[in-house]
Amino acid sequence: MQTTIDRAFGEKFLKSIDDFYAYGVDWLFNEWWESAPAEAIAKYEAAILDHPEHGPLAREGWLAPDFTLASLDGYGPGTLGHAYRAFIVDNRLVERLAAGYHARHDELLRSGKIARMPPALAYKVLRGFQTHDLHHVLTGYPATPFGELSLQAFQLAQIHYPYASMWIAVVTGHMTLLDPYLIKPAMDAITDGWTLGCRARSLQFVRFEERLGDPLEAVQAEYGLLHDRRPVTITPRERTPALIAAAGGAG
Repeated sequence: MQTTIDRAFGEKFLKSIDDFYAYGVDWLFNEWWESAPAEAIAKYEAAILDHPEHGPLAREGWLAPDFTLASLDGYGPGTLGHAYRAFIVDNRLVERLAAGYHARHDELLRSGKIARMPPALAYKVLRGFQTHDLHHVLTGYPATPFGELSLQAFQLAQIHYPYASMWIAVVTGHMTLLDPYLIKPAMDAITDGWTLGCRARSLQFVRFEERLGDPLEAVQAEYGLLHDRRPVTITPRERTPALIAAAGGAG
C-alpha cells in the first residue's frame, strides 16, 4: 500500500514553505510525529541504529553536562574551545540553548505530541542541540541563512534525519514555487554541505566537548573538514531572495 502525506500536516508544511521564518522547521519537525507514517519512522530509526558508528553511540545516549560560556574562558587562541567561545560571542548566541531545548523536549513528550519519536531519534535531537554550534565551528559554516542551510545538508549527508531533510525540502519548495532567486545560492549551499558531509568522517554524537583544548585545525584535519569552499554570494544584489533580505542576511 502506498504511503501518503497526512493532509493536515501538509498544510503546515506549506505554511513553512511560504515563510520558513514565520513557521520554522523546528515547529514542523515536532508536528510531524503524530501523523508520520510508521514505515518512515522505522526507516529513520534503522538509519541510526544499524549504522556501525552511530548505532552504538545512540544506544549509549551520552549527553554533555550543562554548558556555560565561562567554561570556555581558559582555552587559548587556536584551540577548538577558543573558536567555540568566539562563535557564541560573535553571533550573540544563547549559552543555555541546549538545556532550554531539553526542557521543551520533555514538555512535548509529556503532552504526547512526540510520543511516537523513537529513543534513537530523540537522542539525536537532544545531542544535536548540544553539538550544533560546535559543528558550525568545525565545518566553518557561519551562522547565516546559507551557512545554516549548508550545515543541514552536511548533517543529512552523514545521518538520515528528518529535521535536516525538512530543511532541504522546505527551502527547495520555496525556491521552486515562490522565489527562483533563491535557487542558485540555496543549491550552492546545499551542494557544498552535502559534498563535505559525504567526504568527512562522521561528526555525529562525537564528544568534542572533551577535545576543546585541541588545536582546531588538527581536529578539522583529523575529520577531513579542511577544504576550499567558495563563498556563497548573490549577484547582482537586486536578485536577493525576498525571505533572505527580510532576515537581514545574504551570506
